Amino acid sequence: MTATTRPQTTEAVLDHHLAAFSAGEMADVLADYTEDSVIISNNGDFHGLDEIEQLFQGLFTEFGQEEVSVTLDEQRVHRDVAYITYHAETPDNVYEFVTDTFLIRNGKIATQTLGAVVSPK
Repeated sequence: MTATTRPQTTEAVLDHHLAAFSAGEMADVLADYTEDSVIISNNGDFHGLDEIEQLFQGLFTEFGQEEVSVTLDEQRVHRDVAYITYHAETPDNVYEFVTDTFLIRNGKIATQTLGAVVSPK
């Protein structure tokens, strides 16, 4: 799906977002957000597209390496809220538990929370 094709349902936005992240497609990931979007995480808050892009640049660097495994443990959608949990391992870190909650408004991620338990290797 290209950045110009916009899914509208919460589940479609989540599916698009997960696929774009897995593919390492920054433009498609950013297309899921607006300048008013915010990601609230245990590593700080990221407001607007520039800060959100900085967050994803770091994530793409780590998760774009060889021998990365990511397992989606749970995915639930209720109206305009999506919730996922997963665990992962990169050459640098073990992500023992990660959770994201997404509030979708008008086909975009308005607010996302991200929490992770990460152990360096």
